[in-house]
Amino acid sequence: MVKLNLKKLKAELRNLLQKKALKKGRFVLSSGKISNYYLDGRLITLSGQGAYLAASIILELTKNANLDAIGGPTLGADPIVGAIAALSFIRRRPIQTFIVRKEPKKHGRQRQIEGPRLKRSSRVILVDDVATTGKALVEAKKALAKMGIKVKRAIVIVDRQEGAVRNLARAGIKLEPIFKIKEQGLI
Repeated sequence: MVKLNLKKLKAELRNLLQKKALKKGRFVLSSGKISNYYLDGRLITLSGQGAYLAASIILELTKNANLDAIGGPTLGADPIVGAIAALSFIRRRPIQTFIVRKEPKKHGRQRQIEGPRLKRSSRVILVDDVATTGKALVEAKKALAKMGIKVKRAIVIVDRQEGAVRNLARAGIKLEPIFKIKEQGLI
């Protein structure tokens, strides 16, 4: 069994976020809001170190959860769930992972939920790199609910603290950020 120092892992991830992912300027976010900073989570989660740190932290935060799978909305969750799948296998505690498309594919099997088939009433945790309003996570939950899959919790690397907690709570999801943008001094 791997013994992890969660505090140390978080400190390393926070350092990476500050050095590589945080950009200053004028940005239009996916929510349509204008921001004077942008946090490009994929610069972290698509690097070996960042993928390892994010997956390690999320696996630690979910180790006692009664769950069947971990997944999230494409594109932010893609590298995170890939790292979670690989790392959980290496640690001999494999967890099933999945990706939620914005809409079902128009060809092939026409699936909206990609990955190994989830069973009706599966218990899942959603993940994403950054949450602003939480819209992508709420939409992912709606897609999963159509299949009878239960989502009670979401973990994101960074909560921008712009409404995601409230919006997810309305949808019956508890948001658990690894970092809150203002409390961690990231901006």
